[in-house]
Amino acid sequence: MSMTWPVTGISFSKRRIARRGILTDRAIRRAHGSGELTITPFDPRLVRPAAISLRLGYKAFGLESTGVVDIADRTTYPDLRPKDLDGEGRLRVEPGEVVLAPTLEKIGLSENLVGLLDGTSDYARLGISVVLCGQVSPGFGSETGAVLTLEIVNHLRHAVLLHPGTRICNLMLFASAGSERPYGAMPHNYSSDHTVAPSRLADHAGRE
Repeated sequence: MSMTWPVTGISFSKRRIARRGILTDRAIRRAHGSGELTITPFDPRLVRPAAISLRLGYKAFGLESTGVVDIADRTTYPDLRPKDLDGEGRLRVEPGEVVLAPTLEKIGLSENLVGLLDGTSDYARLGISVVLCGQVSPGFGSETGAVLTLEIVNHLRHAVLLHPGTRICNLMLFASAGSERPYGAMPHNYSSDHTVAPSRLADHAGRE
């Protein structure tokens, strides 16, 4: 049995999401209801016309380097330095600083979904980059859900105060024909991370 939404013309079956293309609000809710998409915690008010907004988590880490970084040598990698919130619960990002912070929500995608994470124009107009690497592969977090790590950069000359728990980025979702090798089956993946993890590039540099 299938049904077609008159606005989009996209066909659905009882157990499957849209066959192709970007998921709009109704398709996002349907994917969440069927289990193709898991979001914990799920707030239906964050569903947008063609994306779902995600919120900034309450932990953050600054990248602290001491010298030249060689991507093939883990010992040269920057340390993840925990950043405390200020007395009013705000995250301070200094000029030029790179901060890694998790989303408040944990995400799980089936092998039939692909995600694209992007910052919002409101933050961009304040000189803040929120996402430097936005691809979310099929199968990401499908087992237990995983946070998405935001790479936040302040391009201004003065510090910026961010507020954990508030909307900071959007996750666009695309239906696909399914992946032969889901992301969670790949080595050195981030599909089970419940907090920010350091780069694992040295684990496979020059090998893949």
